[in-house]
Amino acid sequence: MRAAVLHEIGQDKLEVLDDVEAVGFGPGKVKIRVRATGLCHSDVSAMNGVLPQPAPFIPGHEGAGEILDVGDGVTKVKPGDRVLVCWLPACGACPACRRGQTQLCLAGFMNAGTPNFKRPGGDVFGFAGTGTFTEEVVVDAGCAVPIPDDVPFDIAALIGCGVTTGLGAAINTADVAAGSSVAVIGCGGVGISAIQGARLKGAAQIVAVDPVASRREAALRFGATEAVAPDALGDAKQRITAGEGFDYVFEVVGKSATARTAYETTRRGGTLCIVGAGALDDFLQLNMFELFFDEKKILPSMYGGGDVLTSYERAIALWRAGRIDLESLITHRVQLAEINEALDQMRSGTALRTCIEI
Repeated sequence: MRAAVLHEIGQDKLEVLDDVEAVGFGPGKVKIRVRATGLCHSDVSAMNGVLPQPAPFIPGHEGAGEILDVGDGVTKVKPGDRVLVCWLPACGACPACRRGQTQLCLAGFMNAGTPNFKRPGGDVFGFAGTGTFTEEVVVDAGCAVPIPDDVPFDIAALIGCGVTTGLGAAINTADVAAGSSVAVIGCGGVGISAIQGARLKGAAQIVAVDPVASRREAALRFGATEAVAPDALGDAKQRITAGEGFDYVFEVVGKSATARTAYETTRRGGTLCIVGAGALDDFLQLNMFELFFDEKKILPSMYGGGDVLTSYERAIALWRAGRIDLESLITHRVQLAEINEALDQMRSGTALRTCIEI
């Protein structure tokens, strides 16, 4: 079957091959025919080594498709079911799951170290234990979440990661208060979803911050009240908050420099929400006095900061009701053979989300 493979960490191009086989099928597993998958910035971060991932590997973790086969003991899905791929399934038994923090379950991460593909030359890993830049993938049954018939595969794929992450950061993690002021730094698919979440929660001012003009223009269509380049953020802070700082600031880039800017843009007693996934060796520096004196809340948000199955259902309900716009998040569409074109679109900032149709 066809799949897009990264041979070595640090390469900037994927090779689309037709000699890849999905492996590992057996009890508790399902085989999925992937129909659509989104390109998320985390895929690029894994390719360049920012996020740890063994290679060679197949990127992709934001996917949807149909069940081809199920292993022994699988009862919640059957062949023919339409599903989205959950890259971080909850085991239901670990301490995090028992506390109700299923987004912190580590069971899914354990899968990342087990190859679920192979080629004639050897084993191939799937990013985050999945790997959706392929025609078929074998994953744990918990990764396959049934979707209603009225949800298209491309919309379901977005809900599988970017939408859930951004919406959840605003709704679950930060719990944005009605009438508040918000700034979102980084306005790709996840940042735009955070903007939509803040709008749903009733934020009065939502300032979108991004260096790419087309993304700033898009942010206004999705609910931002103002959109500025990074060098104009200080002026927006002064005008909108009289220099005090925003009630909530979302960092959706995953770099210490933008996190530091976000901290300085948050008012005393306000909330800084870290959404971007950064590198192990990129350290955010804060002094002990400002931590104590400013009393700013620093809230990391992992996969939307809540139970992902509940978050999926909520996103579908809001989309059906017309309260969030998911179709317009998909600004580009390509076939699997054009995957490197999709990577260029993401790196240049011209795409909010590119859908790879498989």
